[in-house]
Order: sequence, then structure tokens, then C-alpha cells
Amino acid sequence: MSDFNAQVIEEFRANGGRVGGMFEGRTNMVVITTTGAKSGRQVTNPLVFLPDGDRMVLIASNGGADRHPAWYHNLRATPELTVEVGTEKFRATAEFVTGLERDELYDRMVELMPAFGEYRAKTTRVIPVVAVRRDAD
Repeated sequence: MSDFNAQVIEEFRANGGRVGGMFEGRTNMVVITTTGAKSGRQVTNPLVFLPDGDRMVLIASNGGADRHPAWYHNLRATPELTVEVGTEKFRATAEFVTGLERDELYDRMVELMPAFGEYRAKTTRVIPVVAVRRDAD
């Protein structure tokens, strides 16, 4: 895990889900823990999300890079994950959104955070959209 991500995760956990710096004021922060597609190890990443009813929508933008982020590959291999939002932690399952619904959700994320429009413009790949739904207890 990068030092940057480790620092964001530490701050997130220490402050009840709030993070400063470039994420200052963002209430839609989440920390996800996935199972490594190749390693099988637990991998933790901080992300922003789009609320969508009982789902959290994650955008696999990777900052507009031409490759999908590792967390996306991990979810493709094992769609079960742990989600931390605020002070709450729960198990969830990822669903991969395609077609018109994917496009609409991506556009909603751009409205919320315009940087996602820039990420889309930087790459020729179709950036995946992942909906995460809490597992039943």
C-alpha cells in the first residue's frame, strides 16, 4: 500500500471517517478491504463513493490511468469485501454495473466531483462502475 493511502486510512479511522487535505469536507469517503486477486492477502484502499439508495457506487478511475486499479481486479476475482464508512464497518458484495445504468451513475459522480470527468477524458478505456451493497446480517 502506498504511504499516501496508508496516511489517508489512518486519518479516516482516527477521525470517524473524516479526512483533511485534498479530501477536506468530503463526506463520501469509504475504506474498502478486498482480497488480493493474486496474493489472496487483505488489501485496504481509501476511496470516494457516490450514494445510490442502499448502494455505494465506486468508480474504478485509477486517476484516469490506462489500467484498472488493483482493487477492481480484486473485486472481480472475489466480490466480497469489507466496507468502513464513518465509524461503521460491515461486509458487502460488489456488483459490476454496465450499459446505460453505468453511464448514468458515472455522470452523477462527475456532477458530485468534476475530477471524474477529467479522468474519463484522460483514458481510452471504459472506466468501470462498481455498486457495493451491504450483506444481510
